[in-house]
Amino acid sequence: MKEYKTENLRNVCLLGHASAGKTSIGEAMLYNTGVLDRFGKVDDGTTTLDFDPEEVKRKISISAAVAPCDWKDIRINAIDTPGYFDFVGEAVASLKVCDGALIAVDSVSGVEVGAEKAWDMVTEKGMPSLFFINKMDRENANFSKVFGQLREVFGNKLVPLVLPIGAESSFKGVIDLIDMKARTMDGHKVVESEIPSGHEDDIEEFRSMIIEAAAQTDEELMEKYFGGEELSKDEIVKGLRLGVLGGDVVPVLCGSAVKNIGVVTLMNTIERFFPSPSDAGEYHVKDLKANKEESRKLDMNLPFSAQVFKTVADPFVGKISMFKVMSGTVSSDTEVFNSNKEKKERLSGLFLLRGKKQLPMTKLVAGDIGAIAKLQFTTTGDTLCDPNNPVMFDALKFPEPNIAMAVEPKSKGDEDKIGSGLQRLMEEDPTLKVEKNAETRQTLISGIGEQHLEIVTKKLLNKFGVDVLIKDPKIPYRETIKKSAKAEGKHKKQSGGHGQYGHVWVEFEPISDGSTEFEFVDKIVGGVVPRQYIPAVEKGLRECTEEGVLAGYPVVSLRCTLYDGSFHPVDSAEMPFKIAASLAYKKGLAAAEPVLLEPIYSVEVTVPDQYMGDIIGDLNKKRGRVLGMEPAGKLQKVTAEAPLSEMFKYATDLRSMTQARGSFSMKFVRYEEVPAQIAQKVIEAANLEKEKEQ
Repeated sequence: MKEYKTENLRNVCLLGHASAGKTSIGEAMLYNTGVLDRFGKVDDGTTTLDFDPEEVKRKISISAAVAPCDWKDIRINAIDTPGYFDFVGEAVASLKVCDGALIAVDSVSGVEVGAEKAWDMVTEKGMPSLFFINKMDRENANFSKVFGQLREVFGNKLVPLVLPIGAESSFKGVIDLIDMKARTMDGHKVVESEIPSGHEDDIEEFRSMIIEAAAQTDEELMEKYFGGEELSKDEIVKGLRLGVLGGDVVPVLCGSAVKNIGVVTLMNTIERFFPSPSDAGEYHVKDLKANKEESRKLDMNLPFSAQVFKTVADPFVGKISMFKVMSGTVSSDTEVFNSNKEKKERLSGLFLLRGKKQLPMTKLVAGDIGAIAKLQFTTTGDTLCDPNNPVMFDALKFPEPNIAMAVEPKSKGDEDKIGSGLQRLMEEDPTLKVEKNAETRQTLISGIGEQHLEIVTKKLLNKFGVDVLIKDPKIPYRETIKKSAKAEGKHKKQSGGHGQYGHVWVEFEPISDGSTEFEFVDKIVGGVVPRQYIPAVEKGLRECTEEGVLAGYPVVSLRCTLYDGSFHPVDSAEMPFKIAASLAYKKGLAAAEPVLLEPIYSVEVTVPDQYMGDIIGDLNKKRGRVLGMEPAGKLQKVTAEAPLSEMFKYATDLRSMTQARGSFSMKFVRYEEVPAQIAQKVIEAANLEKEKEQ
């Protein structure tokens, strides 16, 4: 591909609700620039940007994909992101390297929660944006209604730059209100013509909105506007661009991406009004040589630096690192410094990615988005820079996982393959976390939602050949006692030669203040148990607490007092006393009213006001206790406590109750007794599993 200067680049993030047509918009852009000679379709599984087998099969985007294309005298790097919330990490990473955002909206469904979330992310970053009302060719498509909704939800800074020609099956083009031209399709070609009659009233209304928006961005234009003078086309473009860059104007366009109607006007709008990387705001960086934090503008003349925003784990090519050049230029076969890992890396073979296709490049400039294969140490978020001018960028902040499941191989012996496959997928997806739970001996994968974890298991199979089962994790229950009990443990074995003899009396009590998990008290007087055997008794009791008498869970809050016993001068030794202690333990705990404990978590749920009743009712059903409610900006925050066993699928439940507008966080607080009826079921299930293992 051609080499461009920084000011001739446009990095655009495609955002919006699932199925709003983001991938088709990217596909139409590629088709219009002559990159594709055949228009790929999501339904046929033939798009350039959805190439993963799971994307093709499910007809949804799962990963962000870049669509670089040359348009007029610029390169548009459009990054297509998934609309499903399970893959929100892809949008977060892509927004980090883009300078403008396109939010796609369905012309029938109108403003959906995906558009709201996209808007929140974009406004939080202060990023220029535009809306594209897509699928205008569908039945019940309604531009006016959706434009009205958009302004109602997102404010009056939204300004329409086009009008549709026709609607539903008769939708055939758009009127560009800047160029004052109609653009329609003739076969596969976009044809420019004079505006057809019948649109005069709408044109007048919308043109006045545009001119007013343009005039408000510049004093000179404002004077001219209020003086009753006409603004020229160049003045309108200048004013609108200032407004878009400052976040005071948000263009609204419309079209049908699958029919390639309105996409040329969209690309012209990106070229005219969206910032180049050098127009974008300053970025934050730490100069490691001077040891100071700085804000810098993106500049080709500074030493090279770049940030890796995405990693692709390809079983054939190896690891691909996608990055944005933040300063300077970089050529192929250059040695760079990874300041996060403090290691040198060689960039041999720079390329642009278009979907999965690699486009070799000899040089990339500040603002461009490129890729490199087989970096040894580099992972997502790392900074690559000139070894003589080391810098470090702020880390990428990804959403925390909120659902965990256990994975196990379908075939024995695949455990190692699971581990290495998950490790590679974690490099690719920072919202995925993997841990081996030492207590339950399960491998747990945590992610953003059930679909996210399901896709992880499919990738394990497709990329690394490991077939796995996904299950609810085991709950790390505990056991304790509610009253005191005394018990005798006697181990006596007489045979030829030395025998074995150990004899103890132990009192078992609950530790009610939670000060410690286990306490051993030595109250032996008169040497009834010799000093040298007392540590063996303590060790025997401590080891026993790893398994309770109800369901085999660890025992906590237990005080064991050794107060009596006896010994044999010849047959006593450490081992018999250890065995005697374990016998006393089993008897004593069984008599001390043992109970099952479960982990209780503190839960904070943040939701819009209208969902409060549903949230509180659902938490009550989950044996939760609501502790309080308070406003959190425009939302409400509910604080509660609930047992972990009821909360595994809460991410899914909350999403369905709030149409994905709610969020939550959880952290462990303490253990509490399990209600008797539920405890009985847990104990039966645990004992049944033990029998199976034997």
